[in-house]
Amino acid sequence: MEQEERNMDALLAGYVAGTLAEPALILVRSHLEISPVNRGFIRDLEAFGGDMLEEIEPAAITGREEKLKAIFSDTAFENAPSLTSAPRKPSDILPNALRDFLGYDLKDVPWRTRLPGMKEYKLGEIDGCNVSMLWIRAGMAMPTHTHHGTELTLVLDGGFSDGIGHYIRGDVSYADESVDHKPVADDDGDCICFAVTEGDLQLTGPVGRFFAPFIRG
Repeated sequence: MEQEERNMDALLAGYVAGTLAEPALILVRSHLEISPVNRGFIRDLEAFGGDMLEEIEPAAITGREEKLKAIFSDTAFENAPSLTSAPRKPSDILPNALRDFLGYDLKDVPWRTRLPGMKEYKLGEIDGCNVSMLWIRAGMAMPTHTHHGTELTLVLDGGFSDGIGHYIRGDVSYADESVDHKPVADDDGDCICFAVTEGDLQLTGPVGRFFAPFIRG
């Protein structure tokens, strides 16, 4: 778990620095909307960055007025959810940032059955990442797999375990080529997740290899 915590810290640092791909940025922003756990850490990182900026000698900005106008007219900036925004009702599973990104409420997501007990909505490749919504029936085990790259999974409802940790609403699971795992949805309710992957997923178990053509189609 220490390695996963370091990975999460690096992910949050990338969020503050603005270096994340768009889907990963949306995933972290959604995590911060749902869960208060890392909000203080984000504020500390932002404050640290501000302190560093104050120590740098100021330099003249060419085209200052035009750049300021562009920044404040940016709709993404205007619509970015605040960490202190009013929480939605408990029945609203999707955080604001993710709902806006998907363009759907949860009830309208165009799911496609991938396996018995598993539905997926593939958004395709965005900013170099494969992006999906996943709906896994309570108690359902996903095929054992590893990754060619990183996999970020944000739990939106329910929970799952994968032999490394147990993740519930608001938690982010981080996996890469060093992780070979088998996520299993909790028994007490369906698990809904938002997943962002860089690189391909590789199924490693015999059942997973059998179902591979159906999952990738």
